Amino acid sequence: MRKHTSARLGAGLLVLGLALTACAAPKTGSSSAGTGAAAATAGGVPAKPSAPVTLDILDVAGNQKLTGPMVDAFVKAHPDIISSVKWESAGAPDLVGTIKPQVDSKNLKVDLVMTGTDGLSAGIGQNLWIPIAKDYASQLSNMKNYLDPAAKMQDLAQGFGVVTTYYPSGPLLQYDPAVVTDVPKTPEALLAWAKAHPGKFGYARPANSGPGRTFLMGLPYMLGDKDPKDPVNGWDKTWAYLKDLGSTISTYPTGTGQVISNMADGTWAMVPTTTGWDINPRALGQEPKTIAAAPFDSFTWVTDAHYAVIPKGQSADKVSAILNLLQYMLSPEVNAMAYDTGYFYPGPAVKDATLDKAPAKSQQTIKDFGRDWYDALIDKMPKATPLTPDQLVKAFDIWDREVGSGKFKAK
Repeated sequence: MRKHTSARLGAGLLVLGLALTACAAPKTGSSSAGTGAAAATAGGVPAKPSAPVTLDILDVAGNQKLTGPMVDAFVKAHPDIISSVKWESAGAPDLVGTIKPQVDSKNLKVDLVMTGTDGLSAGIGQNLWIPIAKDYASQLSNMKNYLDPAAKMQDLAQGFGVVTTYYPSGPLLQYDPAVVTDVPKTPEALLAWAKAHPGKFGYARPANSGPGRTFLMGLPYMLGDKDPKDPVNGWDKTWAYLKDLGSTISTYPTGTGQVISNMADGTWAMVPTTTGWDINPRALGQEPKTIAAAPFDSFTWVTDAHYAVIPKGQSADKVSAILNLLQYMLSPEVNAMAYDTGYFYPGPAVKDATLDKAPAKSQQTIKDFGRDWYDALIDKMPKATPLTPDQLVKAFDIWDREVGSGKFKAK
C-alpha cells in the first residue's frame, strides 16, 4: 500500500514551516472555509484550532460504522478541539456533484469526507481535495505505522487522502452447505457448478458492489490473464469467463444488499464474498449463521481501504482539528475499534491494533461469526491493490456492456 515516502520527504520542511507559521495562523474559530475564514496553506495550520470547531462529515462508503466510534471518542476526550460532529450519508456517485459546487463557490458545507477508492479518485480527478498527506505529514506521524498492505493502499491516494481502515477483502465464496455439497476450489469448478445449477449462483453489478468488484478484479489473477492491472488489453480470459458464467445468471442486482437477501431466502445458494461481507450479515442476523464460506485453492487478495479527504478551501482551524482527529484515529488502541461487527474484517490499518484492544462486543462478534482460517489465509496468500481509478472505470464499462447488459438496471 504505502512506502511512507511522501510522509518522510516533507516532514523536516514542515516542522520548520510550522514553527514559523503557527503563531500567525488564522484565528478562524468554528467558521467554515467559505464564510470569511482564511483557507489553510501547506504547513500553515496551528497545532490546535483557536477555538473548538464543529465538523460536518459526509460518509459515502458506509464508513461511519467503523470510524464513528473513533470520532465520538475523540470528541469526548478533546472538546477543546472539536465541539460536535454531524454525519450525513450519500452515494459515492453523488460525491462530486455535492462537493464541487461548494469548492467552486468557496462556501464549504462539508468539512471532511469519508470515502472508498471510488470517491477518492473522483475527487482527485476534479481537483477537489487538499493534499493532506503531503502538506501535513508531520502532524500525521502515525501513518508511518501502517500495515504494509494499508501503506500500499495509501500510495493510491497520491497524497490526497489518509487511509483510516483496511481489509484484505477477497474474493472468497459464501454458500449454503445444505445445497452446495461439493464446494468449488477453482474458477473452473465454480463455472461447472453454476452450469449444473443454473440460477443458483450470482453476484451484484461490480460498479455498485464491493464483493462484485472484488470478484471481478480477483479473477485475472486466478485465471492467469496477461495483465491483471489492464482490463482493456490484459483480461481476455476474464471477460470470456464472465460471459460464460453469465449464461447461468438471469439478473445482476445493483447492490450487495439484494445479494444478501438472495442468500438469506434461498434464491441463491452461492455468491462471491469478502471477509467483511461474510461476517457482518450473519452477525446482524441478515443471513443464517449456518451460511458457510470457503477460499479458492489459489488466489490473490484484492485489498480495500477507506480514506479521509478534505475539500479544498478548508479553514486552517478546521484542518488543524481534522489532523488531530486523524492522528488519534491512527493510534493502535483507537484504530482497533475498526473490528466493529466484522464489516471490514480485520479493519485496522496500523500495526499493533490487535483484536485484544478492540471493544469487548467486537471481540465477541469475531469469536462467534469469524472463521478460524481467516487470519492464516490473510498471512499466507499474496495481496494486490485494486485497479487504479481510471482502469476501474474502464473495467466497469466493459462489464456493463459485454457481461451485464440487459440484466441489470443502473441506478
